[in-house]
Amino acid sequence: MEALTKAVDSPFRLTQVAEADFPTEYGQFRIYGFEGRTGERLEEAVVLIMGDMKTGGPPLTRIHSECLTGDVFHSLRCDCRAQLEIALQSVAAEERGLIIYEHQEGRGIGLMNKLRAYELQDRGMDTVEANEKLGFAADSRDYSFSASALRLLGVRRVRLLSNNPDKVQQLESAGIRVVERVPCRPQTSHVSRAYLETKRTKMGHLLDTI
Repeated sequence: MEALTKAVDSPFRLTQVAEADFPTEYGQFRIYGFEGRTGERLEEAVVLIMGDMKTGGPPLTRIHSECLTGDVFHSLRCDCRAQLEIALQSVAAEERGLIIYEHQEGRGIGLMNKLRAYELQDRGMDTVEANEKLGFAADSRDYSFSASALRLLGVRRVRLLSNNPDKVQQLESAGIRVVERVPCRPQTSHVSRAYLETKRTKMGHLLDTI
């Protein structure tokens, strides 16, 4: 795929800054680096792509928010790493799709605030209560960067791997048609059960009975 450097019509001035082969245990991907500016703010994301986005139907797509504790350290407090692995396996099984990895740690509140929220959770709060106690929304994430990246890649219709109806709504509002929501449901552990129940009951995530 040729390098993409043009801006798109969005709050971000989005630019592709890098592209390389990216072999993984799940198969051969291409990895792309994107930067987006809105005012003085700079955001970054990487996109893993397998297969040709210019042919075929809407690609299987995962928008994944960075989770250092889960993705890197295998924390059982959340299901982030498990969802990322499901996405990689699912794209590899279809031999076509993409994964956008965004810097939106802790549902958008940042790593240090996420650890502060952990402290509050250890005292009995759930994830929503802890974020709100710190002065944040239950979920502060914004997916306009991801929508801009999809448009820049020429992708306007997706099959979205997600349990989060807000993610679907935000993409649709940004002009990306979600033709199918594909469940991304890992197994529940005794540690993550309460976390997933909070997602289901307080955040409206589309999960079956925990």
